[in-house]
Amino acid sequence: MNGASAPPVAIVGGGLAGIAAALALGEMGRPVTLYEARPRLGGATHSFSRDGLMVDNGQHVFLRCCTAYLGLLARLGAAGHVCVQDRFDVQVLSPAGREGRLRRCRLPGPFHLLPALARYSLLAPADRLRAVRGSYALSRLDPADPALDRMDLDGWLATHGQRGPARRMLWELFALAALNIEMREAAVGAAALVFQTALLGRADAADIGIFVAPLGELHDRAARAAIEARGGEVRLSAKIKAIEPGPAIVVDGTRVEASAVVVAAPHEHAAALVPPDAVPDRDRWSGLGASPIVNVHVIYDRRVTDLAFAAAVDSPVQWVFDKTRVSGLQEGQYLAVSVSAAQRWIDLPTAEIRSVFVTALERLLPAARGARIIDFFVTRERRATIRQGPGSGALRPPATTRWPGLYLAGAWTDTGWPDTMEGAVRSGLNAACLVRRHLTRDAG
Repeated sequence: MNGASAPPVAIVGGGLAGIAAALALGEMGRPVTLYEARPRLGGATHSFSRDGLMVDNGQHVFLRCCTAYLGLLARLGAAGHVCVQDRFDVQVLSPAGREGRLRRCRLPGPFHLLPALARYSLLAPADRLRAVRGSYALSRLDPADPALDRMDLDGWLATHGQRGPARRMLWELFALAALNIEMREAAVGAAALVFQTALLGRADAADIGIFVAPLGELHDRAARAAIEARGGEVRLSAKIKAIEPGPAIVVDGTRVEASAVVVAAPHEHAAALVPPDAVPDRDRWSGLGASPIVNVHVIYDRRVTDLAFAAAVDSPVQWVFDKTRVSGLQEGQYLAVSVSAAQRWIDLPTAEIRSVFVTALERLLPAARGARIIDFFVTRERRATIRQGPGSGALRPPATTRWPGLYLAGAWTDTGWPDTMEGAVRSGLNAACLVRRHLTRDAG
């Protein structure tokens, strides 16, 4: 195939996986057209305007160990729009008024968190010792072991002495946020990878990164500009109806030839697009399911906390973030509460959610009790991630298909990572490498 006359690579889906694939292929000198059904890029990580404020649909964070995502930010010229902690440091609030703090020291991994666990005031000394033992046992697991994909995290922790307070005050704190599923339903393999990579590996791996600009600035506007600067084209509000031999795609009823196709859509959409002879077992993807996230947004008439973010235990609040600066709010304070594994909340009316979470925030943040609420609203991501439960790892497909030139990308594919921004970017980079190999082989 002559590279100069070959049609562009078609990328179906403008989330992080599609963006990463488009940028990588552009840097390889391959022409690309990215198709997105919505009028914006960013997929599940986007922003919208509300009463003059910029609102992120979800309170996404990343860690220093998320090297692929950090690389994407550099490609977007957006590294200045995020802030990464100098040292992992999380304040943990409780409605009883007690507070804990988990802050790494300067020891090398995996010893960097031992002093933090030893001083973690929300756990009794005996539970802290059990947590250290549990961490050691977890560090010795092989996340790729198929047997771990069939076990649930809660049961594994219980057999290793992690019950009661240690479960609630420590393990659940991070497992819920990382996997978006209750621990009794989470696969041990996925959890082991998260804990080993972020908390039990390199000392700085878990340093937390937060956004200081709206997600739409990075994953939409900056992404479009970066793709176009590398010679690519972005087509928004473009609905892909089918993928045909060639390979080719059908866009709004028109067949468009492609030198290769990367399907970077959510798994349920990909299953409807990918032909059955390309992926005979695509029906299995339905077993990946979906797990929701609910975000509760509260705007107060005054500041109620000086914390940029905090975790919470024994509360419906899991993590709370100060979004005042990012949103553009000039007076008062805008807090956003992120609730993972949110099946309990996803279908409740906003009024019911308000009655629970306003009270919960007042118990965690005493200054909120005297503040007036200017605005309250809820955003719901019904299909935020796949359900990363026992057996889910075996259902995640590789990037390759039976059709030459047709590849899959997305955080739901077999990336070796949980369904996260990092996993999405890694999948896009992998798909781009496979496309390059395919086109190079054809050219030869």
